[in-house]
Amino acid sequence: MSVSPLGQSPAARRSRTPVVDTACADAVELARSAAEETAWPLQVGEHLGLVPEGERVVTHEFACLDPAYRGWRWAVTVARASRAKNVTVSECVLLPGDGALLAPPWLPWIERLRPGDLGPGDLLPTAADDVRLAPGFTQVTDATDRQLHWELGLGRPRVLSAEGREETAARWYEGTAGPRSPIATAAPAQCSTCGFFVPLAGDLRQLFGVCANEYAPDDGKVVAVDHGCGAHSEAVVAPSAVEYTPPMPDDLTYTPLTEDLTPEADLGLS
Repeated sequence: MSVSPLGQSPAARRSRTPVVDTACADAVELARSAAEETAWPLQVGEHLGLVPEGERVVTHEFACLDPAYRGWRWAVTVARASRAKNVTVSECVLLPGDGALLAPPWLPWIERLRPGDLGPGDLLPTAADDVRLAPGFTQVTDATDRQLHWELGLGRPRVLSAEGREETAARWYEGTAGPRSPIATAAPAQCSTCGFFVPLAGDLRQLFGVCANEYAPDDGKVVAVDHGCGAHSEAVVAPSAVEYTPPMPDDLTYTPLTEDLTPEADLGLS
């Protein structure tokens, strides 16, 4: 006893092989004309066969003669309406066949990105669940966020003097890690507001820190607090520009001298 297709389940009806429509199967020249119109000025190769796609829907395949697409084939789908005699073209596409040269599998941009790819004007949004970042209030302790006011030396014979620190600060600030470099002027915000910014200790803490973002061009380098780049941790929500506030000098590490301490002054000769 045969079972009517109407009595089958939807899954069974979808799994059965479609019946080849005779009119659509005979429309080889119609399909070839559509392929030639698309491939012009190149020619279309031999007819490779047909594939039934559904009820009164057939796809004809032709060899592609374009030397840039070896192994590909033209696929022209034709169809016929119910109780209609005319066959029409539905679509014409170029599909890869066996041995066709294909592009490598697509990867999301975040997986393709490599350190050093970021340039001036580029933005690198940081995911909300980035494991490299955490809320600031959970990471502040007296041991790690206390500003040091005295250089103890730690057994070194000599350390930077005040003049040496000033010269170093001027050199760094006027260099590529300062606020006037091309990448800094195009940045969405300053390094001082970035979660990857690690402040230095001592006097230089007021002006400089170290970048800890592996995708930033300054990763592992000293940057000014008003430097910046597109890899800012809040690049998505950061304002387009941040008002610059001049740093306040640290007057806790030295005592300004207001008196004249020359030898002439001590002898009362001045």
